[in-house]
Amino acid sequence: MTVSFDLFGTLVDADLPVDPARAVARELAARDVTVPDDWDDAYHEVHVDAPKHAEVPLPAHVARALASRGVDAPGNAPRRAVVAAFDPAVETRASAVDAVAAASERGPVALCSNCAVPELVGRTLVRSDLSRDDFDTVVTSVACGWRKPHARIFETTADFLDAAPNALVHVGDDPETDGGVEAVGGEFVDVGETSLGAVARRFE
Repeated sequence: MTVSFDLFGTLVDADLPVDPARAVARELAARDVTVPDDWDDAYHEVHVDAPKHAEVPLPAHVARALASRGVDAPGNAPRRAVVAAFDPAVETRASAVDAVAAASERGPVALCSNCAVPELVGRTLVRSDLSRDDFDTVVTSVACGWRKPHARIFETTADFLDAAPNALVHVGDDPETDGGVEAVGGEFVDVGETSLGAVARRFE
């Protein structure tokens, strides 16, 4: 059996910013970057013409948003501001550790997460009861370039696990994104309908 898990809302709950634009603006200002008066508008505009479901790294988006208002952010200030803005408290969900451990007894296991923020998945794992070593591979949309439900991220995950995409059982909380595994012939397990405890028992 080849299994992948979503991270946010599935294995962990993370205290992410309710208003990302404001959180990023605060961190930009802390780094002496001029924040435009209409920053909220700039942040929510599209600045990178990317295909549907292609992942645009948030620092790149922020840099383009600033540039659209004539602000030249020095060095890697946008990246540092984004990383600092998304610095969450993390709570591991009940039975998450058991579910991952049970899956690993049956075969290779991956983490497959939509995340446009560099470093966030790694820092989240460090603050959880899980670790990078619990997974044979970690695939993020910011590294892969494609967000779930696009087939490419599931194909990449399966490839890293040396498996066919249609052999992948993906455990997640969002039918619209995680359910995309079904388009490549895999199986979606919805933790909204099947608890992580039940998932663990199934894999056992």
